[in-house]
Amino acid sequence: MKRKGYNKSFEKPSDASGGNPSSVPVGIPVSSELENRRHNATARGQAGCVIVGGGPAGAMLALLLARRGVTVTLLEMHHDFDREFRGDTVHPSTLEIMDQIGLAERVHELRNSKISGPTLQTDRGPFMPFDLSRLKTKYPYILMVHQKDLLALLTDEAKKYRNFQLLMGASVVELIRADGEVRGVRYQNDDGIHELRALLTVGADGRFSRVRHLAGIEPVGTSPPMDVLWFRLPHLPKEIDVPGGAFGGFAHGHILGGFDRKDYWQVAFVIAKGSYQRLRAEGIEGLRRRIVEIEPLVAKNAESLVEWQQVSLLSVESSRCLQWYEPGLLLIGDAAHAMSPVGGVGINYAVQDAVIAANLLAKPLLAGHVTTNHLRAVQRKREWPVRIIQAFQTQLQKRVIAAALRSKEQRALHIPWFIRAFTRIPFLRDVPPRVMALGVARVHLED
Repeated sequence: MKRKGYNKSFEKPSDASGGNPSSVPVGIPVSSELENRRHNATARGQAGCVIVGGGPAGAMLALLLARRGVTVTLLEMHHDFDREFRGDTVHPSTLEIMDQIGLAERVHELRNSKISGPTLQTDRGPFMPFDLSRLKTKYPYILMVHQKDLLALLTDEAKKYRNFQLLMGASVVELIRADGEVRGVRYQNDDGIHELRALLTVGADGRFSRVRHLAGIEPVGTSPPMDVLWFRLPHLPKEIDVPGGAFGGFAHGHILGGFDRKDYWQVAFVIAKGSYQRLRAEGIEGLRRRIVEIEPLVAKNAESLVEWQQVSLLSVESSRCLQWYEPGLLLIGDAAHAMSPVGGVGINYAVQDAVIAANLLAKPLLAGHVTTNHLRAVQRKREWPVRIIQAFQTQLQKRVIAAALRSKEQRALHIPWFIRAFTRIPFLRDVPPRVMALGVARVHLED
């Protein structure tokens, strides 16, 4: 009797000796009759799992499943990974996961800079609200790495496995459905429209997820009070001294934050939502003036801004799907829960989604039978950490950021006495940075 959701083309395979494919040593590329059959299945337009979206969540999940022997195809709609001002903050939680799969050293070999905490200019002088260097982890810092380099590293590692395939310039146009389940996708590339059937389809294609839209799953959004302008300022021979690798401050209803990228400053200028056109009407010199009002020490650096084409606008959104799955389909990362940029946790929660999904779904995928209970387990495991961090972001946005954006005064940032006292108590001061850096609960790969 045919089980619901069971597809004969995904029957559990065995290797030449009749063994279980899950016994293949983790981290060693498979070279057996089993592996050849999986490679041939991909060539015929079949896969155990098709992942849509080559961002951190999709690339990490593809690698982890390929290491376990699952036939995986990763679809990325762009022809390369090079996009300006994508999230580049790799937190200790992600570095620990990279360490587990033997990639931490290679990540550190990429062009990077380290941030242990921001330095805020206040009415009582510089103030460091948290210091990651005190955390008990092998990597007590945020590593600033260009996302394109990180994605290239993950996908290059996955290419070592012949049961992995990366298709660039492949845009999903339709979900394949049969018997009430998603059975793969139709995608378009330069050669036309193609069909790729799979036991499981994963939407990891970001906050504007095409897969989510095609599935008819609607996220529930919040209303963050701000948007962010991103731009670069050059390093100069005589530079400002910024302990921790980051600076920040606010004045006249705007917030400024800068991150040391070694050869330049990556700068975020936070504005009230909907105020971009009004600010742009003042001309680029208006933006330079407001930057210097907040941090006079970067006046010379700001002279490099001469046109608006140097500035990228990020419209800040935050949302979460009530259900991340349907039969044959799973959403992870920003497709399931778009994160606010507060704390820079988006990449890291997306990677944690991928790790949990790999932990829970690798065996069912190898067995050829993934149920909605398996998919529900992924959401159940990940939803509560996401809800907690989004609640924290919301409160910070409402009580701190919104208040700063409403203020029209030119004054130094005032830190209440109880917050200063909080940061001096050893047990309490490290709780917020630990949650931000390592997650609400630490996530580890189960091999």
